[in-house]
Amino acid sequence: MELFFLILLIAIMAFALGSGFPVAFALPGSAIITIAIAAASGYLFGGSPDAYFAQGGPVQWLSAGVTNFRGVYWEAERDTLIAIPLFVFMGIMLQRSKIAEDLLVTMAQLFGPIPGGLGISVVFVGALLAATTGIVGATVVAMGLISLPAMLRNNYSVPLATGTIAASGTLGQIIPPSIVLIILADQLASAVDQAGTIRQTLFKNSTGELTMPSDFAVTSTSAGEMFLGAFLPGLVLVGLYMLFILGFALVKPSAAPAVHREGKFDRAFLGKVVLTLVPPLALIILVLGSIIAGIATVNQAGAIGAVGAMVMAGYRLREGKRGAYSPAIIAILALLAIGVVSSYFDLNIRRIHSSQDVLGIVLAVIAVSLLLIAIFWSGWRTLKFENTLRGVMIETAKTSSLVFIILIGAAMLTSAFRAFGGEELVKDFLQGLPGGFWSQFIIVMLVIFILGFFLDFIEIAVVVVPIVAPILLADPEANITAVWLGVMIGLNIQTSFLTPPFGFALFYLRGVAPAIVKTLDIYKGVIAFIILQLVALGIVGYTPQLVNYLPNRASLLSETAPPPQNPVLQYCIEEYVAEKFADDGDTILAAISKMKAADLGYLPEGLRDDFAEGLEKAEQAIPLMNDITAAEQAVEQASGPYRPLHRQVRGLERDARRIDAEIEELRVIVQRSGPNGIYSEARGERAAKRIEDLTVERDALLAQIPADWEERHKAFAEIQRAENTARLKYRRNADDAYEPLAETKKVIADLAALQDLEDELRGLTNDLESMDAPVFVERSAEVRSLFNPVEGASDIRSAINDARKAMRQDEPDKAAAMAGIAEAVALFEREVEWRSRAQAELLPAIEAYDAAVADTIGLRSQPRLPRDVALSVAACNSSHRDISLNF
Repeated sequence: MELFFLILLIAIMAFALGSGFPVAFALPGSAIITIAIAAASGYLFGGSPDAYFAQGGPVQWLSAGVTNFRGVYWEAERDTLIAIPLFVFMGIMLQRSKIAEDLLVTMAQLFGPIPGGLGISVVFVGALLAATTGIVGATVVAMGLISLPAMLRNNYSVPLATGTIAASGTLGQIIPPSIVLIILADQLASAVDQAGTIRQTLFKNSTGELTMPSDFAVTSTSAGEMFLGAFLPGLVLVGLYMLFILGFALVKPSAAPAVHREGKFDRAFLGKVVLTLVPPLALIILVLGSIIAGIATVNQAGAIGAVGAMVMAGYRLREGKRGAYSPAIIAILALLAIGVVSSYFDLNIRRIHSSQDVLGIVLAVIAVSLLLIAIFWSGWRTLKFENTLRGVMIETAKTSSLVFIILIGAAMLTSAFRAFGGEELVKDFLQGLPGGFWSQFIIVMLVIFILGFFLDFIEIAVVVVPIVAPILLADPEANITAVWLGVMIGLNIQTSFLTPPFGFALFYLRGVAPAIVKTLDIYKGVIAFIILQLVALGIVGYTPQLVNYLPNRASLLSETAPPPQNPVLQYCIEEYVAEKFADDGDTILAAISKMKAADLGYLPEGLRDDFAEGLEKAEQAIPLMNDITAAEQAVEQASGPYRPLHRQVRGLERDARRIDAEIEELRVIVQRSGPNGIYSEARGERAAKRIEDLTVERDALLAQIPADWEERHKAFAEIQRAENTARLKYRRNADDAYEPLAETKKVIADLAALQDLEDELRGLTNDLESMDAPVFVERSAEVRSLFNPVEGASDIRSAINDARKAMRQDEPDKAAAMAGIAEAVALFEREVEWRSRAQAELLPAIEAYDAAVADTIGLRSQPRLPRDVALSVAACNSSHRDISLNF
């Protein structure tokens, strides 16, 4: 019966959407109606309102739905959606300020002389508008009103012209900033949590271990990472569009002829091009550049974009009038002033120590005040000119509210879908497909593509993604990242704007196209671009580096970059170090030998022994890395014949576990059936019979496991264990080899800091004579704390502490305290003596040795990855690595 109510849920939702009922109410309404019908049917015919639910009951699932949609806006840390109204405001403001018209006219004049130039200019402007406005309807309408008549007037093929405009208008769905990407990031954040739980359970069931290594965890994503991940695929799509139009024009010149400009390409025209292009490009750089550089979060970048759009609208709406550019010029000068002041002054108010600091704060306040004046001036202009600001804010509120209320409704629908076992049904279906992850992925992409013919992108994102994403993300064989999955779904969803009969871009274009353009021409025109989108989907699917590289790069180069000892980075770090050892191994060994020949005899015994031991371990680093390479090759060789067996057995075990879970649910029904139970006796008997059948089915599945499975599994696990052991040995050895070097270098470098404390230390002798015991105790504690930052001064601190203890006794022992101070002074003199000599004789050699090994043996001990290493690791981590044999 659960399947019946699941079908009923989908049927009610489809009927509501098909009849034109608002999506925001169709989704939760169909969920509530179906749950109510199931509860009533269970009460009337099953003996309990819970009878026809996969688990739980109507109250539980309605409460879960309320909890789900409360989580959309209630959780303080879930702030991704705040960016939606900001980017919507930015897009609508730019659309109302006629920026699109300027771009289309100017770019058409610039690209016109090229074969297919008008079409290429439409794609170029579509990409720019996608990166600034992202509003599909506004972009298609603007290009349909301006470019379509020009293209038809110059004898462009009607299907090519309409297809180019419709497809270019949809670029805003994949080129950031994009509302689709923000919604997908929000949906994938919760999907990653579910996928992590699934993978953790899979690891426990497969290995018996309770804790899964953190480098096997599912990689999450954010709106910022989605923006970065979609940037290169968006450019690939733009490139495909342009190449297609250019190729079509070269093959069939009559369909896309070159259009020569009447005027000259002189300095005036160049100035017009620059003035038209620079503002939107500057806004794109400010918004996306701030995210890529890690300067701003997505929400902050959205605020930058909204303010920037208002400033641009402020001068564009008063074009040709006196002082039109004044607010924009003031804003630019203020931003430059803020940049200059912040680079020369410390603007932290809490750290004001001098008049120069005060001057910096005053200059910053003046610059910020000028920026605020420019912003308010621009806002006032947009408000007074045809009430533009008010209209933009109303449209922003409408659009944002639509998105949020659909998200809330989808949360209730998802709850109902799970109530009737839909999630488990989809999971069982996908996992039962032959071919592993890729067959599952292709089916999901195909379903999303087909749904795009009938549903809006928001509906697909909020209904389908929460169901299928956890299943795809949890698969350890593909081990995909959430950002890659999100971009792939985003590219696929983009086709929903072009696919007949309900593609919104087609409706927008039909509404503004002249009568000569037939609807069939529009449908014909978009077919080629739909194919190009599918080609782009294939390119991005085959090369995940296009998506993953920029987010990885931004993460590893940011101020909050993970340290080199982060487990997720170890595999790629070791790949990098292995290459360095292969290329520079002789140089590194020579540096180690040279360091061993240095005179270390005057160093303190403990430091000297640790340093010498570190050099010995450094010599072992290359052989240990060779052990990793050999172990890796052994795993690679063994995995060939083992992988098919592993896939077969894990599939059988997965099916058996699924049957066991169903048996457990049926046993609950059996236990709760009968005269005093919540289920009827007849249902209990049916459940008992079903348990018998399932037990036979499970035993038959487990009987298919080959007899030599345990033996072959143990043999492969031993080979894997050898690789893991080799990696752990190298990591421990590398840390032990470099830490004494870093410590010794720091100790020697702290000579000046140590010498600065000489007067304080020697002054304790006079303090002991002149101060009362309690006062001396406080004074000695103060002096002792001064030595805390000095590396290698623990013995001096201990001697000072001995003097302090002697004076803290009930009967202060001044002689013992004096002896402690004398010991501290003697230790101080010895430290200064050997450190002075080491700084002159040994430190240059240590620094040369450090430079030779810091990016290999000492890489894990660095505070952050050097830039060249970070770029290499980012590229390495951009590929999806199969980890299924560890499960």
